Amino acid sequence: MTETVVEAPATPRGSIARCFRFELVKLAAQWRIRVLVLVCWIAPAVFVAAVSQQDSLPVDTLFGRWMNASGWAGSLVLLGFAGTYALPLLTSVVAGDVFAAEDRLGTWRHLLVAVRSPRRIFAAKALAGLTVILVLLAGLAVSGVAGGLLAVGNDPLVGLDGHLLSPGDAAAQVLLAWVSVLAPTLSLAAVGLLGSVALGRSPMGLVLPAVFALVMQLAQLLPVPVAVRLALPGYGFLSWAGLFTSPAQTGPVLIGIAVSLAWAAAATALAYFLFVRRDFTNLSHDGSGRRALIAGVLPLAGLLAVSIGVIAVVTPASGSGITQDKVQHSVATAFTHLYRMQTQQLNRPAVTEEQLRTTAACTKTGGAGPQEGPGNDWRCVVTWHLPGVDAAGTAIYQLNVTADGRYVADGDGPKEVNGYFLVHTPHGDAPNPLWQVDGNVDLLPTTKG
Repeated sequence: MTETVVEAPATPRGSIARCFRFELVKLAAQWRIRVLVLVCWIAPAVFVAAVSQQDSLPVDTLFGRWMNASGWAGSLVLLGFAGTYALPLLTSVVAGDVFAAEDRLGTWRHLLVAVRSPRRIFAAKALAGLTVILVLLAGLAVSGVAGGLLAVGNDPLVGLDGHLLSPGDAAAQVLLAWVSVLAPTLSLAAVGLLGSVALGRSPMGLVLPAVFALVMQLAQLLPVPVAVRLALPGYGFLSWAGLFTSPAQTGPVLIGIAVSLAWAAAATALAYFLFVRRDFTNLSHDGSGRRALIAGVLPLAGLLAVSIGVIAVVTPASGSGITQDKVQHSVATAFTHLYRMQTQQLNRPAVTEEQLRTTAACTKTGGAGPQEGPGNDWRCVVTWHLPGVDAAGTAIYQLNVTADGRYVADGDGPKEVNGYFLVHTPHGDAPNPLWQVDGNVDLLPTTKG
């Protein structure tokens, strides 16, 4: 009688899980990755804590003027910096080099012998790069919040329309803001994968995410139609500002996330298509400019055109999205909220928004030409009423409205209202909340409060 022994099938030598662990260890072993992890988890806290204690604050950045008033403001200042500079550079270093490194070292043959599947290699490298990028992004967010809370405290935050967010609401909105930039970060990472695969050991593959982000940022500065602006994946790094108005301007945020995820999926699919069709027997492979153009640039240009068409159809937005009515509504709302804050500072009788009945009359270029679009030539006269006072109060603001809808309203008198950066309170001089006002115009009329 013979006995048959049946052995359980072993885990494949080149399974995705093993390949992923191997690629993750390779990335973690690189000194520049270790340095980036340490920097992202330590430097933001030091930066936010140090700046929050200064007398001169970065008032030209969103929430910069509130860094010494709320610990949550510093994280948002850091978020603006990260979307412009840090995240494009981080994705370039990680995703832009994850495939090109094998070309420089000449190790593709050894890797293919060990794994025996280009598909598993691609999946493992893409997942490993994504994991490192998520760790770096989480470090920026956690470190920035920790630095602000430790240096300033868990205090209420003034929103972009002047309303006051409680510490709990501020925490939730800051978390949502950082989560919302994950989608455009993924789109940059996917572009990095595509460049690393298509351009081989060429240094252009390494810098492609940073160059791509720079082009998107320059495009956002131009007075392009709303549909074009929202169809660019870089808009996701700007749209989070709409979360800090009441009600939140969620339309642009959701569109920015959807567009960024579409770009991430398309660029990753194109990188996969190029990678699995590559001839690894060619040891002198150095990328193909023609193939990168046909299989990379042209499909993404087609995706941009389709995105513009879809957004133009599903949203009623037209032109720049910045109209006279929107500017007047935004300025009046912000002034009302901040006037009530100033009233509390000065220990005056409290007033309600209904009692103030604030309105704003805004003109561009002195009323000549179209009353819409970005520019630093907006002028607003704000009018409000106080209970028991027959004469209405007026204040003047000079506005600089950028193409993405953000603006800074500079107080131009009267001095006792908005003409000076300090107010004399019973407890001493304090920053005047009405002196300079940060605001955000909703580019989509369907989400207007």
